[in-house]
Amino acid sequence: MRFYLMAAAMGALAACQPAVPDSAAGVGDPGRGVGFDSYAQSVPAAPSVSSQTLDGAAAPAPAPAATGGFDPDLVAASLAEDDRAAAANSGRPVVNASPSNPAPAPVSNPGISDENDFDAVASRQTIASDKARLAQNAAQYEVVQPTALPARDGSGGPNVVEYALQTKHARGTKVYTRIGFGGQSKMARNCAKYPNDDDAQIDFLASGGPSRDRMGLDPDGDGYACNWDPSPFRRAAQN
Repeated sequence: MRFYLMAAAMGALAACQPAVPDSAAGVGDPGRGVGFDSYAQSVPAAPSVSSQTLDGAAAPAPAPAATGGFDPDLVAASLAEDDRAAAANSGRPVVNASPSNPAPAPVSNPGISDENDFDAVASRQTIASDKARLAQNAAQYEVVQPTALPARDGSGGPNVVEYALQTKHARGTKVYTRIGFGGQSKMARNCAKYPNDDDAQIDFLASGGPSRDRMGLDPDGDGYACNWDPSPFRRAAQN
């Protein structure tokens, strides 16, 4: 009994299912498609195009150029218009650029010298006149005679240039006696107080040098404080 009831239920369900389209019909019949009765139903029709001619007044206007774009023709036309406006305001005739335009006439400016133009100078000068002109210029020369240098009054303190020219020995040559210990370390410490060797030499001479070395600036006794060197001054005087 149960078997007959299950068979009846399955038969009822099968009757409710829709019919499956014959896929083989679509393959064998090009006029049919899957889910459609014909191929025409599966492809939408193309939109129709009117053959009516548009009126010229109704023709769409060309799209404007993009904002911020660069149009060379538009820029050239604008520059040409500016040139024509400037020429009109100045009273000069407007001349359009063309290869057939005549060459511009040379402008004569009397304020510009033509001394470098041989033809122009030759037309008005000769060798004799040029010689006379050179003699006239030479006669106007003024020769200034040199005068003696002012004498030093000695109030400016020691002069390192004069001291360098008065001495003849080289650096490191012991000429004066020095007594003391730690000479090199003391010299390095004391010489560091001066911005340059010339100032150290001036102070050394003003404090009793070169015979005495109260500040320990000349431990080797050559008469030259710190690293001062008289050689540059001597070479300058020889040249």
